[in-house]
Amino acid sequence: MVHPNAHPVITVQGGIAAIPTLLGQNPVRIPTGGKIRAGIKVLTKKAAEQPKAKAIYDQGVAAGQSFEQIERAIADALPNLKTPLVPRNVPWFTVRAQDFPNPEIAREILENFGEDRGEGQRLYRFPVVFPSDYWQTVMPHELAAWGMHDKHYWSQYSADGRVRHCMCHAPVPVDDTGRRTIRLFGGRKTVVREDNGGLCEPEACREYQQRQCNLTGRFLFFIPGIRSISAFELHTNSFYAMNAAIQKFETVGFLRGGRISGFLDRQRTPFYLTKTLMEVAHIDEQGRAVRVPQWIIDLEAPVDVTALLRDNEDTETVIAQAQLATQVLQGGAVAANAGSIRVDAEEALASTVTETAPIDKPPLRDGGPGFEQLMARVQACGIEPDQYQAYADRRWGRGWKINPQGRARAWSELERYGNDPQGYLDKIESEMQLSKPGRTA
Repeated sequence: MVHPNAHPVITVQGGIAAIPTLLGQNPVRIPTGGKIRAGIKVLTKKAAEQPKAKAIYDQGVAAGQSFEQIERAIADALPNLKTPLVPRNVPWFTVRAQDFPNPEIAREILENFGEDRGEGQRLYRFPVVFPSDYWQTVMPHELAAWGMHDKHYWSQYSADGRVRHCMCHAPVPVDDTGRRTIRLFGGRKTVVREDNGGLCEPEACREYQQRQCNLTGRFLFFIPGIRSISAFELHTNSFYAMNAAIQKFETVGFLRGGRISGFLDRQRTPFYLTKTLMEVAHIDEQGRAVRVPQWIIDLEAPVDVTALLRDNEDTETVIAQAQLATQVLQGGAVAANAGSIRVDAEEALASTVTETAPIDKPPLRDGGPGFEQLMARVQACGIEPDQYQAYADRRWGRGWKINPQGRARAWSELERYGNDPQGYLDKIESEMQLSKPGRTA
């Protein structure tokens, strides 16, 4: 019998057992040691009319201060001036000394990867490598409503990935006298928000409709040549940037056997982060679709795809040879002929695949899962077949269903979202919405 207070050992993504500790069983978070920002902030029209605000802003920018520091300094000097700074979309990234624990890192990044395109030394494009093979880990994101100092509400999926909850901080408890707060271990507790039923539904959310709650995410990465034990982060609120990055991650992962971490090939090719000018569609206050040009973060993978495929072939060959060698040493799948050992490679490899394949894998037909098997799994996820086929036609081309590799790609994607069918349905609906006339991807 298991003790009711016992904590089982659980396995997190990547297959590593998470052993219970005093501080919990949560997966290890990637520590960060500096921020690269997607844009800049400038004085509002009203603030620019104040000479004192303009002087504080210019001095702060020249000293490499963060925009939060500049904004606080202006607010302290001119308390009647509300929101003195507003974001401005620019084609470069902002690297400031005050955004790094070691200010020297900011200088190194600009020296190594900055360019002068007529507006001074700016960071337009820089290499990155990711420390995990799960894009959810290197690009965490959520819907969040921020106050002045911390988050008020944020989205969080249930353990089975089926329900998206709205979370908030629990009230700080008090003792029996009601006058002293109870000292908390491990920081403030989080609870499901009560006043909206605990569900995150943007269309029915007051904060989301008032633009107080927004999609927010960040990339976590290392920069080759920049020495740091902690990762760097780049925040973004752009759905277009994050959605396009997910597609790049999934494509590279498919070509590299599920890997997106580290360098992309034997030539040590990294990913690159840059910006692309795009026409982005949004709905204005009158409900009309309006297109505006914006500089959107773009994740590049400048690699020879055939080289990635060859790398996979080489890896598979090594694995097959190792399996055959193991069988020879163990006396399996061998035949004696004139005192020598000969191995039928094809039979040995076939037997190895049969023995080691997971039981729940479907029998392969023509080198890939059958179309009927795929559609059965699609329906098991609660997705309409017609909706899925329209999505798959757009994602992989109309010939995907008769191409074994196309069916294999579809099956692989279904497997990745096996624990999050609602998230997969959201992805499909989002992709199809973007493909409608008048919308941009």
